[in-house]
Amino acid sequence: MIVVITGPTGVGKTQMSIEIAKYLDGIIINADAVQIYEELNIGSNKIREEEKAGIPHFLLDIKKPSEVYTVKDYQQDARSILKEYQNRNIIFCGGTGLYINAALMDYRFYDDENNKTYDNLSNEELYKLAKEKDPNTNIAKNNRVRLIRLLNKKVTTLVEPKLLYKDVLFIGLTTDRPNLYNIINKRVDAMFKAGLVKEVSNLNEKYPYSPILKRAIGYKEVIGYLNKEYSLEEVIDLIKKNSRHYAKRQYTWFNNKMPIKWFTVNYADFSKTVNQVKEYIASISKKC
Repeated sequence: MIVVITGPTGVGKTQMSIEIAKYLDGIIINADAVQIYEELNIGSNKIREEEKAGIPHFLLDIKKPSEVYTVKDYQQDARSILKEYQNRNIIFCGGTGLYINAALMDYRFYDDENNKTYDNLSNEELYKLAKEKDPNTNIAKNNRVRLIRLLNKKVTTLVEPKLLYKDVLFIGLTTDRPNLYNIINKRVDAMFKAGLVKEVSNLNEKYPYSPILKRAIGYKEVIGYLNKEYSLEEVIDLIKKNSRHYAKRQYTWFNNKMPIKWFTVNYADFSKTVNQVKEYIASISKKC
């Protein structure tokens, strides 16, 4: 069985994935695009070794911040793990919806047709061209890297991706928006207390041309602070705002791109939500 534990940033996915992996005697595959990278720990809220409870985790800390890692790379790596551990229960945990769908669905990637840089175009102009090429694209206007990548791809017939694997459950954790935003705000405050500025400063000095540092929420903003573009108060507020906006985009993706079953998290007694998820998994297993 494959179980996907997903949801917006900060909702409690990691804790749930540990409980479900224990329940199913399974392994966990990371599905967070930032946690792929070594040394990006505080800003990505990466699980610590002592929190793993002895459960094998895959696709964590597999790339240096100076390296490029694409959705296609993730697809290939995740499918290799799925093949190697096909006799085990596997839990995907993370909020990068494109990674999850690329691994489990019939997403096809093609080699670039050209290497145009589009340096003369603004993000708005790139986005307009991308929408003309693929009206269904969900790439954000400010994601210049992915917009250019789309424009460099060969034109292909667009088909609705289908699941490639049997017995896949998509489980989403959620809470009401005010509570989620409060959780996000507290998490950002905790990151700064844990040493986020020092982490980013060290990484930026060590990997000054890192692509992930320039686009990951929490890292790109702190680099702006280090460059004296923002005050500390401004950068904290900016990360909170960008994280909230990201959560909104995540909900849009999950609801439109995944056959997801939602569970409202009981933060007063998380074990109750865990039991609800276990009961749901058990009920589906009996039907199979």
